[in-house]
Amino acid sequence: MKKRDKNRVIETIETEIEDIGKYAGKVPRWSFLIAVLVIGILFSVLSENLTVGPSWFVLAIVSVLLVPLLASVFVGHHRWTRRLAITITSVLTLGLVSSVVFLVYALFKHTETAASLFRDAVLLWSANIMVFAVWYWEVDQGGPIRRHANTPDAPDLLFPQMTSNLECWKDWKPTFIDYVFLAFNTSTAFSPTDTMVMSKRAKVLMMAQASISLVIVAVLAARAINIA
Repeated sequence: MKKRDKNRVIETIETEIEDIGKYAGKVPRWSFLIAVLVIGILFSVLSENLTVGPSWFVLAIVSVLLVPLLASVFVGHHRWTRRLAITITSVLTLGLVSSVVFLVYALFKHTETAASLFRDAVLLWSANIMVFAVWYWEVDQGGPIRRHANTPDAPDLLFPQMTSNLECWKDWKPTFIDYVFLAFNTSTAFSPTDTMVMSKRAKVLMMAQASISLVIVAVLAARAINIA
């Protein structure tokens, strides 16, 4: 009896993976690709003293990792697509955090002019929005493929459309712009505003984003009033 139950579970999992795989090519990955390239370009135009290595280093790493990711999307390998997407996002996050640390260092050591500091702070603030928009896109409900295959995990983020009783929102699914909007609100208001944060991992991501944004704003404020 136990062996039968085990075989049944394995068959169910295999069927689910096969069904999800059918949607791999239908997920609009172009938004992810554009977002990570934009983030890489933002890093590439930062001042050299705010990056680990050359300013184009992060963009080069992301470009290299996009090759196997596109290949996994093409062959419909959902697991590798997700792993590579999370790896790319992690690389971008490390680049963001390190640059923010260098930004604070530049403020106190006066290694940048006021104009350069302002420009780099704006670039990092923008990159912060895009990096965490990608995180929310990849993490929410088990990832974009599960959301589109109608086999989602429990929601990490509860958008207002998901709680609406109106017929027009019945089959609504969040798109990438919804996560960009959420990330923008988090960076400006330091809160998700109209979206409820349900899971622990989403809360950690949102606290990290708000903290990074707060540090960048504090650097600008400190430079503006000449306290550093």
